[in-house]
Amino acid sequence: MSTSLLYHAWGVRGYVYQRSEYVGGGVVLHLRQEEGMRCPVCGSREVIGRGTVVRRFKGPPIGRKPVTLVLPVQRVECRVCHALRQVEVRFAEARRTYTRAFERYALELCRMATIQDAARHLGVSWDTVKDIQKRHLQQTFGRPRLRHLRMIAIDEFYTGKIGKFITIVMDLESGAIVHVGDGKGAEALDPFWKRLRRPKARIQAVAMDMAPAYALAVREHIPDALIIFDHFHVIKRFNDKLSDLRRDLYREAADKLRKDVLKGTRWLLLKRPHNLDEARNEPKRLREALTINEPLSIAYYMREDLCQFWSQSNKTAAAQFLQDWINRAMASGVRMLHKFAKLLASRRTCLLAYYDFMITTARLEGINRKIRTLQAQAYGYRDREFFILKLYALHTSKYALVG
Repeated sequence: MSTSLLYHAWGVRGYVYQRSEYVGGGVVLHLRQEEGMRCPVCGSREVIGRGTVVRRFKGPPIGRKPVTLVLPVQRVECRVCHALRQVEVRFAEARRTYTRAFERYALELCRMATIQDAARHLGVSWDTVKDIQKRHLQQTFGRPRLRHLRMIAIDEFYTGKIGKFITIVMDLESGAIVHVGDGKGAEALDPFWKRLRRPKARIQAVAMDMAPAYALAVREHIPDALIIFDHFHVIKRFNDKLSDLRRDLYREAADKLRKDVLKGTRWLLLKRPHNLDEARNEPKRLREALTINEPLSIAYYMREDLCQFWSQSNKTAAAQFLQDWINRAMASGVRMLHKFAKLLASRRTCLLAYYDFMITTARLEGINRKIRTLQAQAYGYRDREFFILKLYALHTSKYALVG
């Protein structure tokens, strides 16, 4: 077998092929090291041989046939530094029983299959493939760079009963997650602020929900950054209040007819008008509920008006629109609208800041689906560090329907 084939097929260079064996349906290649050994500590060529240790390494398979490389690794004593060590194996990492080419092949398989499927195909344990992937993720994504950050988004996600909540910070320009914190309070961001001091990143804008904890933390640590309250979260909070209003009206309804009309209309109220299903008679049911409940009708149409705030031509027009909406809500006579108008008035600056940078957390919300897919494929993660590393690499993942 030529040395060229050894290199191109298994990534082995600097070793001499001796013979092959076929054992148990697999291929065993016996190699010998070329002359010119060096001390693995200081690199000196002045070494004395002190015997060999036979080591076996897994290489990329040939089809479904496993390949094992057998190499007597020389132990040497250095005349310069007096170290007694095995010489470096050039085609494998230290203390590993597989080659670098095998690692690359395993990583390629993991992009198309689960860890369990890759391990089964390669004939190794689940932990071996997971260790290969984890070390690769640690080297590539373990320390996200923060110096280039300009616009970020902050939000929390629920990862299940075991992991519970995590707080995620995303770079909105690259789509990469740059921080994953435990919990959903301002404390989850503390490690991020500490890491942010050294690179001295100039963050200009931060998109987030309307929770005060994150806003206070941003004002404390990056006071020059604009805080932008996200469209999705503003409307979501309004929808929560709208659901509460419907529930209160249902509870207060005196006659059975009014209760029957209101029953089951929660999701109809939360849907946008163009998403209502004609086949299920949803538009008619919604009209009936709004016709006999004036406060609900006013709140519903005010919600539709509020959605127009983010499509104004400029910041001045948006400020005028917002003030007009607040005035109409205050004069509506609906307590829920009155309280929500006060909330928007107190957050006016952060709402209008959208027209300075026009960023939202929509990209971060899209990551939520990828996180769900990631967890579903793995049936959950026992190793939290591995899970966080997978999140850091999530912007490089692509999911498609197959079958």
